[in-house]
Amino acid sequence: MTTTTHLLKRRRFLPLFCTQLLNAFNDNLYKTAMVLFVVYVVYNDPQQEGIFSAIATGLFMIPYFLFSAFAGQLADMRDKARIIRIVKMCEIGLMLIGATGLYLAWQGLSVDTIAIPLLLFALFLTGVQSTFLGPIKYAILPQHLKKEEVLAGTGLVEAGTYVAILVGTILAGWIPVEWAMIGIVVTSVIGYLTSRQIPDAPPLGAIEKLDWNIWRSSKKLLGTAREDKQIFYAIIAISFFWTIGAVLTIQFPPLAKNTLMASPAVASLFLAVFSVGIAIGSVSINALLKGKVSARYSPISVIVMGVFVVLFYLICRIWASNAPTELMGVLEFLSWPMATSLLISLLGIAIAGGMFVVPLYAFLTTRVDTDKAARTIAANNIVNSGAMVAGALIAMALSAAGVPIAEQLLLSAGMCIIAAILGKRLHTAELEESAGKKPI
Repeated sequence: MTTTTHLLKRRRFLPLFCTQLLNAFNDNLYKTAMVLFVVYVVYNDPQQEGIFSAIATGLFMIPYFLFSAFAGQLADMRDKARIIRIVKMCEIGLMLIGATGLYLAWQGLSVDTIAIPLLLFALFLTGVQSTFLGPIKYAILPQHLKKEEVLAGTGLVEAGTYVAILVGTILAGWIPVEWAMIGIVVTSVIGYLTSRQIPDAPPLGAIEKLDWNIWRSSKKLLGTAREDKQIFYAIIAISFFWTIGAVLTIQFPPLAKNTLMASPAVASLFLAVFSVGIAIGSVSINALLKGKVSARYSPISVIVMGVFVVLFYLICRIWASNAPTELMGVLEFLSWPMATSLLISLLGIAIAGGMFVVPLYAFLTTRVDTDKAARTIAANNIVNSGAMVAGALIAMALSAAGVPIAEQLLLSAGMCIIAAILGKRLHTAELEESAGKKPI
């Protein structure tokens, strides 16, 4: 029996895995259904579509920047399982808000004045929910799993998350919006019921007073993270990865519509292929490292990711020179010349990305004491979200300046080089410490 199959049969892991899977599925069903509906039905201007997609991504990420420090404190000072249950109960309410916005937009009622603001408000609340769950889904693993199971558990959570993103993304592009509004509410209820099965995870260290000042607590948290060079390099490297991912996912819907002349189902297919690739990379790296937490393969993985981004860009350029005049469905798209090459390059981006980022998450949770793991993940989320919001703002500025979506792909390729340098520094520090030297 492998470590992975062993974990999937244990209550100390399975309910958490299922809860996270349902959460990722629901977030992406809602977000993708909303963005695709607005891009393809409400707006008919490439500039507006690119800006809206960037705004949606930015709104989802802002809560991570604002509330991660408090979320990390809370997770380390209170029972993690109880926090998950409370957050999942709140999800039912926020999905009702999102469903209302989708209904109004579908009916064409007060679209600009009420429907879209409601949709974006619900998306912001979804970001708040994920901010509080984010530190827990990784920090709870060392508490419930053995040390040799943590990398497998982290990879399984990451892979399951992206499979859930895959299913949610595909459904959002294929089902009518009225089905999506029902689905997000039903899934939130199931997710809450699943969360009730997660075993208790009480705080392990001394109970400290919660700091409600988000700026002061964030500054303190980041200062603590900077004290350990390996933690610091891992956080910055992960941040660049998620910035790359954010820029790519911002670009997919308008790129599919305006450059590739493809339907919403094809835009959904792009996001789905990206999710499958991350899942494959997440599981593959555990096999390569044989359960050992190390950044050994991170630099080469992200370089390969950058190469595939450039290849994806070149194929898009060639495609645009001979694009059809009407939107293509999935079958038409798949039969178009170079469609297979385009999807393979996208899959390569995602597989390499998964191999890059999973060991870094496992590194964060195993490097620090278990009672501080949530705050370490929270510090990571603050930096990640700040970088992703910056990436969204850059993408929005480029769209506003009239830079074609395809050309914006090169921004992601350039960031891969920086992420590789950081990954190399982390691995060097790791090797020096294992040799008894002081990390750089």
